[in-house]
Order: sequence, then C-alpha cells, then structure tokens
Amino acid sequence: MIRKRIRHFNRYREIAVALTRHGFGFIVEEMDVFQFFPLPGKLREGAAKDKEEKTSVGERIRLVLQQLGPTFIKLGQIASTRSDIIPGPILKELEKLQDQVPPFSFHEVRDILEAELGIEVDHTFARFDKKPVAAASIGQVHLALLHTGEQVAVKIQRPDIAVTIRTDLEILQNLAVLAEARFEWARRHQIRRMVEEFSKSLWNELDYTIEGSNTEKIAAQFGRNTRIHIPRVYWEFSSKKVLTTEFLDGIKLTDLQLLHENGYSRKRIAERLMKAMLQQMFVDGFFHADPHPGNIMVLPGEVLGFLDFGLVGRLTPELKRHLSGLIIALMLQSSEGIIRAVLGMNLVTPEVNVAELRRDVDRLHDKYVGLSFRQMSLGEAVNDLLDVAYRHHVQIPADFVLLGKSLITVEGVVEQLDPDISIIQIAEPFGKRLMMERLHPKSIFGSIKEEWTQISDIALQLPGHIKDLMALVKRGKIDVNLPEFHLLLRKLDRIGNRISFSIVLLSFSIIMTGVIIGSSQNRQPSLLWNLPALEAGSLVAVFMLGWLILSIFKSGRF
Repeated sequence: MIRKRIRHFNRYREIAVALTRHGFGFIVEEMDVFQFFPLPGKLREGAAKDKEEKTSVGERIRLVLQQLGPTFIKLGQIASTRSDIIPGPILKELEKLQDQVPPFSFHEVRDILEAELGIEVDHTFARFDKKPVAAASIGQVHLALLHTGEQVAVKIQRPDIAVTIRTDLEILQNLAVLAEARFEWARRHQIRRMVEEFSKSLWNELDYTIEGSNTEKIAAQFGRNTRIHIPRVYWEFSSKKVLTTEFLDGIKLTDLQLLHENGYSRKRIAERLMKAMLQQMFVDGFFHADPHPGNIMVLPGEVLGFLDFGLVGRLTPELKRHLSGLIIALMLQSSEGIIRAVLGMNLVTPEVNVAELRRDVDRLHDKYVGLSFRQMSLGEAVNDLLDVAYRHHVQIPADFVLLGKSLITVEGVVEQLDPDISIIQIAEPFGKRLMMERLHPKSIFGSIKEEWTQISDIALQLPGHIKDLMALVKRGKIDVNLPEFHLLLRKLDRIGNRISFSIVLLSFSIIMTGVIIGSSQNRQPSLLWNLPALEAGSLVAVFMLGWLILSIFKSGRF
C-alpha cells in the first residue's frame, strides 16, 4: 500500500487539488492519505468555498471528474447508468460528461497497428485516413478501405491508456477503503463495491475483443431480419487494442429534416427501433445498453444500423422470470406482487425495513392506479421502482438497472421521432410473451426441478447435520429436554410429509392440466388419441395420489 502511494504521489496530489478546488476539501482533510500532499494556501481558503456556494453537488462532482481525465470521465459515464445507487440530480450531471480529448498522432496509430496485427498499414489497406473521424478518452476511429473494396472503421486504443487506468483504479480502490473507514455515507452506499463494479466495466471496455464478440451476438439474434443491420467484424484486423468493423454510412436519428427529405417514415422507424430493442431485452436477454441516437442510424430502405457494443446488458433466465413477475404485477397494479418480485431476487438485506419498503411501493401503486397498461411508460415505471430501491438500499442487479436506463433512452428517441407513438402498445406483446414463458409447463417444471434439486441437496446433508447435532447433545454441549426433542422431530416429520403431499398434489394438477389442454387442442387423429390415454392416466395418477395420502394418514404424522 505504501509503495503504491509513493509510486502514485503526483496523481494523489492532483486528486487532492481537484477535490479541494471544487468544494470537497472536507474529504481531503478527513482522509490521512492526503496529509502528505501540501496544497496551495489560496486554494484551501477561498476558491473552493466560492465554488461550493455557486454550484450544485452534482455539478461539482462532474467538474472533478472532468479535471481528472479519461479514467474518471469513463467511470462517471458508467456511473450515470446506475440510477439505483446514485441520486437523480447527480445522475443528470454525470450524463453531461463528454470525452473532450485531442487525437493522438498517426505515427502512434501506425505503431500500434503494426505491433498488434503484425501488418504494414500501407500494404494491408488500399487507403487509410490519417485524420480520425472520432476521438475519445480510450481510443479513436479512422476510416480505411480494404483491397477487396470494403470500407471499414478501425478503432485504435490510446497508447499507454491501460497503464494510466490501472494507476487511477488502484488509487480509487485505496480511497474507497479509506472512505468507508471514515464516513458513514460511504459505508451506507458501499463505495468499495461500486468502485469494483465500475472498474470491471471499464476493464471490459479496454478489451476490444469483448466488444467484437458482443457485436456478433447481437447480429446473430436478428438473423434473417433484413430491417436491422449490425456491422460485420473483421477479426483478421482486430485484437485487444484494435477493432475493425464494417463502416455504416447512414442518417443520424436526430437529423429529422434529412429523414424527411429522403422520404423515410419516422413512424415506421420509431416502431422498428422499439421492437428491435424489446426483442433484445425480453426475447433474447442480451441487449445494446447504450441506444442513444449517436449509436443508431438509418440506412437506405429504412434499415436500422446499430453501432458501438462496448456496453451491453444480460438478463439471465432467472432475472427474466423476475422481470415477468414485475410486469404481471404492474399490469395487475398489485403492490404485493411487486414486493414479491423484489423479495424473490434475494437482494433485500436484513437491514432493509420491509414495512417501509411496502409503504413506498404502495405510494408507487397509487401513481399508476386507474391507468391502463397502454397509458403507462414502461421505462418510467421501471425507473420509479429503481428510485424506491435506491431509497431503501436494495441491491438491484446491474443488468436490471441497465435495462431501465436503456428503456428510458430508447423511449426518448422514439418519442422524438413520433410523438404520437404508443410505446406500451408495442411493448404489450413482448410482456405477454414473458408472462406465457413464465406460465409455460416447461418453465414450471424447470422451476420445480431447480427447487427439488435444492431440497435434495438439503436432504442429503441432513443426516450428517443430525449426526453432528446428536454428538453435541451427547457431549453435553447442547442442553435438550428429551421429550421436547422427540416432539420437535415428530413435527419435522409432519412438515416433511405435508411438503411431499403439496409437491405431489401440485405435480398432479400440472400434469392433468397439460393432458387436458393437449387433448382439447390436438385435433389430429393418431394411435395415441384413439386409446383412452386420458382416462387411464387419470386413474393411475389418482391411484398413486390416494396411496400416498393414505400412507401419510396411516402413519399419524400429517
């Protein structure tokens, strides 16, 4: 730790100066690590106080990040997607963060390409533009032409940016540890966890092969959909520090006049964009998490082209199941259903006051009571729920937060294209599909199988635990009244029998429902349906159920 402080002496001082200059001198004064870095007297006395009086906390945080450069700007941009852990006013300021950095030289570009790809630029490309079309804190993009005639966009990572980021992240992690030791607010907001999470996202952005893989996954999801175009990745000209993709030349979504001049229907484009995003989110569970207008363009034929897949979200089957539960609860306007979905994520810590959480959800319910599902904003509803989660320190999964953020972003884009669009009407079939997937017998049996596996694991471990418990009782480590102990075992036995009874009864109900639905929907004659399979299956199932119930009742332990 001390070696790192010495190695990063100048950077620590720059951070101390930035914090003090923008009104956060109390942090510098409270944390021992900054005691070694003398600051100008004038800075300590007046400038910071004036800054604090004239600007908001969010604005001052943004100014600190901008002053400290690429690592802190990128962390701020990543943090702007986390409405569950960062207050709204600060989020609005973080969203203003822009990469305002000069491009690096073509000489450095050439060196990186030749070192990374083992090529000679002049021989590999028929043309390579020396001036970049875009420059950001991590890399810049150049246009080039292959000898085969394809125009490509080549993204090159800034020289030594990984070293700079590693230094800054080491310092940030150290400061997060010290902050949690000094400040109650830092402990409450789990600053260390936030820094670790943001650091992981930033390191992923430094590996361009991850972005390339994300691009191909999204492309595979749309398959034969000719209305959506994802740029091709040229892996032979890509590495961790270089990403070469097909260049898309289209019209920006924000250029409404040019769209009109080309005869494009803004309504169709808006619907196509919304459906494309909802398919990624609700059907495939892997989605573009930064769908701002700069990353989407309109190609000839009203084809939508997506760019920049550095930030993506993933919804696991379990998270999709919880999402469907939330959608069902929102459709039914059920506060209890929303609470069950949140509690089902196992993210509510013992410190959370569930009664107060329930009251806030009831207030959220009051906001939407009386509204039809078509009148609601899906993104706003999810965001409102995230605000409640933030107030109660419920740790919502990062991908779920990205979902809410992406919904809000894409809703804003499509409403600009077509103010009369009914977003919820477009989303409703996808919500129903999630609900049907949740209620499908295959999904139900999968849940039962998962639960049964957990119960089986517990059952297998139970004899060993009982043996250990009995050993402790024999050695006098635990004082047990024997008659009461036997009574406890008898009650456990009854509970086990009742659980077995409930599982079998539920399974019986599901099987019979499936058989009845299948028999009513299948109109094709076949050997199976010519046999009395329904009646025979019913008799066998009823016999087995009756035998189980009789055995349990005869044992006297129900």
